[in-house]
Amino acid sequence: MALRVTRGTVVAGLLVLSFLVAVVLAIQAYGAARYHRTQAEQVLRDYARLAAARFAQRTWQNFYYHAFAPTLEALYRKAGRPGGSLPTPPHLAAQLDEYARPFAAGARYTLRLDLRTGALTTAGGTPTRAARRWLAEALPAHRRTVYSAEEKVAAVIDTAAGDARAVVYTVVKNAVLGFEVDPRSLAPYYNLMADKFPLLPRPLTGGVIYDSLGSIIVRYHNGVELYRSPVQYERTFVARDSLDATMGGLEVEVALRPEMTPKLVIGGLPRSRLPLILGLLGVTAVLIGTALVQLRREYELARLRTDFISGVSHELRTPLAQIRMFSETLVLGRVRSDEERHRSLAIIDQEARRLTHLVENLLHFSRSERQVARVAPEPTAFAPLVQEVIEGFAPLAAARQVALRAEVSAGLVAPVDPGALRQMLLNLLDNAVKYGPPGQTVTVGATGMKEGADGHNGAARLWVDDCGPGIPHADRERVWERFWRLERDRDTAVAGSGIGLAVVRELAGLHHGRAWVEDAASGGSRFVIELPA
Repeated sequence: MALRVTRGTVVAGLLVLSFLVAVVLAIQAYGAARYHRTQAEQVLRDYARLAAARFAQRTWQNFYYHAFAPTLEALYRKAGRPGGSLPTPPHLAAQLDEYARPFAAGARYTLRLDLRTGALTTAGGTPTRAARRWLAEALPAHRRTVYSAEEKVAAVIDTAAGDARAVVYTVVKNAVLGFEVDPRSLAPYYNLMADKFPLLPRPLTGGVIYDSLGSIIVRYHNGVELYRSPVQYERTFVARDSLDATMGGLEVEVALRPEMTPKLVIGGLPRSRLPLILGLLGVTAVLIGTALVQLRREYELARLRTDFISGVSHELRTPLAQIRMFSETLVLGRVRSDEERHRSLAIIDQEARRLTHLVENLLHFSRSERQVARVAPEPTAFAPLVQEVIEGFAPLAAARQVALRAEVSAGLVAPVDPGALRQMLLNLLDNAVKYGPPGQTVTVGATGMKEGADGHNGAARLWVDDCGPGIPHADRERVWERFWRLERDRDTAVAGSGIGLAVVRELAGLHHGRAWVEDAASGGSRFVIELPA
């Protein structure tokens, strides 16, 4: 038994170790999948940064080459030479190409600011007093800190003097020459030349058109939103960049379209493996748990079988010892009187009956294990059969000073297997005598039930009452299980195989009947067998 327990412990330990290995592998797999996804996300964020940088570069080029520089050049030709007068925005636009014309035509006014005197001259519109004061302060400061003599073009794009303003200017000698427009008029230049200079190189996107690649948001340098593209995508992979300060220092934000990930990353963005890993780990845990439960059941079964063998061996040893002792007494002629001879023969007969009863139970148990147990019902009168069993069992009962009494309805006949009925009754009597107190009276009763009574049609009911301690309600079903004994009886000297009541219920089931236990009027237990008649 110790060896069996040790093996079970080793197997259980190996199963638990296997689960721990599975957990470690699951953690490793999750870590690898997460690392793969993190790397893919990092690649997509890098692409978003590239797209934001390309958008900022393209916007700078569009502002400079298609809007600011052509308009300032036309303005310089008109008003840059000494004595030149400022043209109005419509006159200025008439000299420009199709790209710059709409931008210049929408200007609020052209302006000249003398850097020495601070005098401000405008044409085409009149700025408010607050706007004039802002121009007189902002343009000289911008010219000193941002303006580049090499580029000769600069823009101040901001919200000031109660309005959004974009002032594009150049410096001519000691004067600032330029014009003011509404920053919202810059919207056409964000997407201009998108077909020639897309957000991402075409080899990466497979020639996907600009509108379906990403969404755009443009803000002033202070974070106030200036423009957003009509279509906005989920901001999962987003990056920011900014235009050069000479072009207003606008901040741009690009969010890549999530559906573009399969084109940008081979195989697309890896899906999270956590649900799959947890599912497999859960299945592994269930399988290992099931194996542990089965292992525990095997251990319990092995223990019960060991107890069964021990109990049967004890039950066999006692009657065999008695038979051998008294038979030797008779063979050697050691009896002193006819009374002793008769007593010795009676004990041999008693123990032989006990052995026969035990062997019949073992044979039925063996047939049941091989699923070959059968019954052959035939019309059987209960009264004589019960009386026969009581008379045959009387010597065993007398050894415990137990009285047997029969209460059988006269003329009760039912289709049962006589041998099976005899074995069931013997098992119940043996159980009652073995676990009941010495000197008790055990009653065997049998009666027929009329059709419809108790919800059953024409059943024959057999019962055995004892005066024992009774069976707790919680254990009244378990007593019918194989090898199972009440807790109070496990440490007693009463031997038992643990299969007697299991044989009773199985034989009743083969007759399509049932068996149960209830309280007896005497305070003990009543074991009942009900068989269809």
